[in-house]
Amino acid sequence: MDPATIFISYSHHDKAWVCEWLLPRLEAAGLKVLIDSQDFAVGVPVLVNIERAVEASRRTLLVLTPHWVASEWTGFESLLLQTSDPTGLRGRLLPLMLETCEPPKRLGIFTHADFRAPADRDAALARLLRQITEDASPPWSANRPSLPNLVPSTLPPQPYFFGRETELATIADAISPEARTWGALIDGPGGIGKTALAVRAGHLAPAAHFAVKIFLSAKVRELTPAGEQPLADFMLPNYMALLAELARELGEADIAKSDPSERANTVRRALAGKRALILIDNLETLVEAERVRVFQFLGRLPEGNKAIVTSRRRSDVDARVIRLDRLALNDALALLGELAKRNPRLARATAAERQALYELTHGNPLLIQWTAGQLGRGQCRTVTAACDFLRAAPAGNDPLEYIFGDLVESFTESETKALAGLAHFTQPAKVKWVADLADLAEPAALTALEDLADRALVVASPDAETFLLPPLAALFLRRRRPEAVAATAGRLTDRAYALALQNGFEEYDRFPALEAEWPAVAAALPLFLAGPNDRLQALCDALREFLNFSGRWDERLTLGEQAEAKAVTTQDWKNAGWRAYDAGRVYFQRGQAAEVLRWADRAAAHWQAARAGARERAFAIRLRGHGHQLAKDYPAAIAAYQEALALWRMLDAESGNAVSALNDLAEVERLVGDYAAAKRDCGEALEVARWINDRDGVIHCIGNLAELALDRKQWPEAERLAGEALALAEKLGRVNLVGLDCYRIAKAVLRQGRPAEALPFARRAVEIMARLRMPDLDDARQVLVECEAALGEE
Repeated sequence: MDPATIFISYSHHDKAWVCEWLLPRLEAAGLKVLIDSQDFAVGVPVLVNIERAVEASRRTLLVLTPHWVASEWTGFESLLLQTSDPTGLRGRLLPLMLETCEPPKRLGIFTHADFRAPADRDAALARLLRQITEDASPPWSANRPSLPNLVPSTLPPQPYFFGRETELATIADAISPEARTWGALIDGPGGIGKTALAVRAGHLAPAAHFAVKIFLSAKVRELTPAGEQPLADFMLPNYMALLAELARELGEADIAKSDPSERANTVRRALAGKRALILIDNLETLVEAERVRVFQFLGRLPEGNKAIVTSRRRSDVDARVIRLDRLALNDALALLGELAKRNPRLARATAAERQALYELTHGNPLLIQWTAGQLGRGQCRTVTAACDFLRAAPAGNDPLEYIFGDLVESFTESETKALAGLAHFTQPAKVKWVADLADLAEPAALTALEDLADRALVVASPDAETFLLPPLAALFLRRRRPEAVAATAGRLTDRAYALALQNGFEEYDRFPALEAEWPAVAAALPLFLAGPNDRLQALCDALREFLNFSGRWDERLTLGEQAEAKAVTTQDWKNAGWRAYDAGRVYFQRGQAAEVLRWADRAAAHWQAARAGARERAFAIRLRGHGHQLAKDYPAAIAAYQEALALWRMLDAESGNAVSALNDLAEVERLVGDYAAAKRDCGEALEVARWINDRDGVIHCIGNLAELALDRKQWPEAERLAGEALALAEKLGRVNLVGLDCYRIAKAVLRQGRPAEALPFARRAVEIMARLRMPDLDDARQVLVECEAALGEE
């Protein structure tokens, strides 16, 4: 058998992935690969073929999946290989985790390459290939215990670690002998996992590069489930103390007695030829002048020495800077899975509860672990209860105080104002919005926000044009600086109210202005819901059409339901009816019959209590007709629409409401196959809509005529009408009608044998309908599938 670089051990259940994805990439990288389907000798016992393959290969790649674990042949392969390399120091065994599984205990000391997430596989393969070609130690792992240190080390033990593969690769490059920097600086907010990442990177740093690994911590406190604990016995209070401790770790304790003015140079000389990896944790606890001296010292490290530093404060240094953000969802869930092994209550938590915990903590590992640690303490018996406890944690055991408390007293007046303005936003906010709310000049607001971003308290966009305050940081600010947050709230609601009244209602041409400012308006909605009812209801009236047109159905529904409840508490029955109608319309657009009928009854009851007139009664009847239509009770739907139409014609024979009722009638008539009546009523509606310049009504009418042509298989006519409706919907900004008309065009064009032309319309229709959760989504998806099949696409 010819020698091979790599032998791949896998289960036959995973053969497709191995042969179609992995094998071509390994061979393209110039590696010689041995695989059973191509290289095992015919007529030779399987065990003999395996033994020969292991012996002939420099390395064996184990593709770990549940099927691999269950296979007797792959078990024999790993046993053979471990016999030839029991410690793993020769690097012959390369485990690759393709699917989550529990490898045999004999593989427990080996880290694995994580290939479970399809989106991360190219990066994981690049790291694996780099290790193979460099003949380095076993591959880095996202979630296996660190290998025993092969060099003298004071790094803390690390029983588990999850994620951060990209950051680990960046640090590995920064501390490699070829790197022209002193190492890596990891910054980010408190609790985000800077220390864990640094320690992980330290454990994984090759023994061939470093003869000693030294851990120095300036941390003064730590957070446990029971609360904050001081670390006075371990802290390094200043630059001189840090140098003295580094000297002691190098076996040069007398340096601590040397002249402070010469100590840095003395330590530098002691490091010459040592090949030390120095980890300095929590540098932000030192004053700025001391931090500058530390970075100056690191910038003059003797060749062969490198450092990894963690800090909450961002600095301009001659090192690779890693800005650490939230833990990815899959990695956070893996962390919770590890914690659940020792916490029965967490083990019983549902997937939804675990995801809710992730969202609340914004993926902060420390907050995740602290919250999980509350389970079983006090009244915390469920994840929901633990999350509630986090939101209202008492003094002495408040993780938000631990993470943010030391920063509050350092805020300048401008920074406090900027944070107070930012606290209202759940989406990234423009500097101009924050400046307006904080009553600051825009340059001053930008400076304050950039300084806060440097302390990892706010998240800045790459171009520094928008900023976001994480939710729990906003909660903490409301607790500690309520007066500052309250001062910006009034400016926010006044600004949003003016924007809505000036650019809302049916002022379609002004909707782009409202769209551009929407995050600022959305940030004010909770304040309106908590404020006076009359202002809230006026805002709802102003925003109704904009929310509908822009496809913000979730926002329209939530606002309608909560504003209805507010109106009821103040006995504002007329507005309560309108908010119920708004909610019912969203449910109609989403095809939920029972909910439509429920909200129609609520609207009717509210308007009856308000002693409303024929106009409101007609709207309640129309909404009930929508529910009957969705329930396929077409006679009841027709009767309701006819009754609503009669009431509206009594008030005004030619109105937008009459157009809507005629359109409703035409739609049900089409559904029951009465095409003549549908065309008649839709044509009349179009005539009235054009006469009164009801642009939305015109789009509806033309779109309905296109739907009627589709039913009658009049494909060219359907294409023409849907194209005309689409152009008008695009101009008006009617998102849901854009989706419907794209679907109609795609279907008409496809039926005429032009799938390539239909494809982009079908894709756009599916994208819009999926986002809005429209009932026609399945039909649009079917058209898309047919287009792709006709073109041979997957």
